[in-house]
Amino acid sequence: MYRIRFHGRGGQGIKVTSRILGTALFMKGYEVQDAPRYGAERRGAPIFAYVRASKDAIFERGIVRNPDLIIVADESLIPLPAAAVRKGADEHTVLLLNTRLDPQTWKERLNFPGTVLSFDAHTWFEKRQEERYIGAACVGAASRLLGLFNETTLKEAINEELQEMKSEIIEKNIAIALKAYNLMQPNERCVHSAEKTDASNYVKPHWIELPFDNARTSAPVIHATLTSEKVPTGLWRTLHPVIHYEHCHRCWWNCSTFCPDSAINVDTEGYPVIDYDHCKGCLICSTICPSHAIEVIPESEAQKREEKETER
Repeated sequence: MYRIRFHGRGGQGIKVTSRILGTALFMKGYEVQDAPRYGAERRGAPIFAYVRASKDAIFERGIVRNPDLIIVADESLIPLPAAAVRKGADEHTVLLLNTRLDPQTWKERLNFPGTVLSFDAHTWFEKRQEERYIGAACVGAASRLLGLFNETTLKEAINEELQEMKSEIIEKNIAIALKAYNLMQPNERCVHSAEKTDASNYVKPHWIELPFDNARTSAPVIHATLTSEKVPTGLWRTLHPVIHYEHCHRCWWNCSTFCPDSAINVDTEGYPVIDYDHCKGCLICSTICPSHAIEVIPESEAQKREEKETER
């Protein structure tokens, strides 16, 4: 059985990447599992996606703990303990990084026991917005490293999973996926499935019994409605939306309606106002704004601007 683990950030298409790979493997007769795993659903947050593929029935469940192939779409995840990029890797594991550095540098830095490969997809995009196609590069590269299907199957899988999108977006994904697929040709079929897990020496974990407290003492109690307003969920934000009112057409029903946290209010003049205490930075407002009046800046830059305004 092949076990593949993708690491990326929200907005890089990692969830769709795993689905495309899973669909391609399914088309070739494999039993497949593919599923994402993430915490806070926001752009920029670490996200994991897992794919299992086997010619036999798959009885494993949950996350992939001992991967045959690890693909990292964003090298900034590597030092984050929460991302756990190297977790479960051993001598047979292949690590593929989207990075500007060479594989040997990372192998030495990480003291990685297996094979390290790399490609630099950042240079493929002229605009920062196009980096949302990084997932396509990852699935193309992973497909060649596995060597279990050809370019035709990869194209079919992309068309299958992206069929509801515009044709130009589908073609862009296919072009980038094939570019990565061809780039990995020297390393074709370098990924091998691990040996089956031997359960004969399995040792049950030692459980710690925790006493159950009286419910009146330990259970959460909600004393009043709207208490969630007191939780500053805006602290989760990494990207900061800024409304430029000189470009705003006051079509507030777009941004305020689509905001998943109801963090956009409307003032008496009909202009949208962002509640930064509860805005999580999902940037849906920026995406759907027809007049492009909402700028996106890093949270650190927003804090610097706020400090300058305070000094004035």
